[in-house]
Amino acid sequence: MTITLIDAEGLPKVDFHRQVSVATGSKLVFMAGQVAWDADGALVGEGDLCAQIEQCFLNVGAAVAEAGGSFDDIAKLTIYIVDWTIDKGPLLREGRARAFAKLGVNSLAPGTVIGVAALYTPDLLVEIEAIAVID
Repeated sequence: MTITLIDAEGLPKVDFHRQVSVATGSKLVFMAGQVAWDADGALVGEGDLCAQIEQCFLNVGAAVAEAGGSFDDIAKLTIYIVDWTIDKGPLLREGRARAFAKLGVNSLAPGTVIGVAALYTPDLLVEIEAIAVID
């Protein structure tokens, strides 16, 4: 496996991801931020943060698969959410869980959530970018 996920001594342990990933593969894959558009460019989940998060993760899965990898190869995720507040956390976790159930994965790759004022268009509520390392 090209990615080893670890909990570093001295850092808090959290349920939804590991704090550190160590990559040993040879092919780096940098994915553009994925938004809640389907393959035809249509918005999925208008006004529904959970549905948009689910679609974003499905799109990340499709992108890494096209590069020859899987969610096991994701080294880092960055999640941008419009008007982020901590009370949106359950929607983030639910959307992620729904996508992972569809993909058959349980990724614990390190991730960062960043609150933003706006994304590319006003109807987009979330964008997820990813970095993968594939052997």
